[in-house]
Amino acid sequence: MIQRIQSVYLLLVALFAGVGPFMAYLWLDMQGGEFYAQNELWISIAFYAAAVLALVTIFLFKNRQNQFVMNRLNMILQLFLLGFFVYRSLNLSGETLVSEKGIGMLIPVFSIVFLVLANRAIKKDEDLVKSVDRLR
Repeated sequence: MIQRIQSVYLLLVALFAGVGPFMAYLWLDMQGGEFYAQNELWISIAFYAAAVLALVTIFLFKNRQNQFVMNRLNMILQLFLLGFFVYRSLNLSGETLVSEKGIGMLIPVFSIVFLVLANRAIKKDEDLVKSVDRLR
């Protein structure tokens, strides 16, 4: 069923990954210009892929195991993005000039948290179905 709590979590992940990086800047460059996700093609593709993966996962509600696996794939993609952002933030100059990291760098963290919550809810549903099957 679509009206489960994991659908809400996955919808939030889709909103965070699909809209968030294009509204909140990721970091400031050396000249003080804001760097958004659409400034680099592969970053925007990764965010769009995460959003599409979350939306596809919502409609896999009949097969909870596939839903669980798709969430794990989305988590791996988000961890890759987070790792790149950590690497990039460590390489931004901060010694002589004050560099600022944007709130957009935290979007993968929020997405991972909601994906973990969705996986917990999927696991709870799967356990409930298994317990009902045992009673039959």
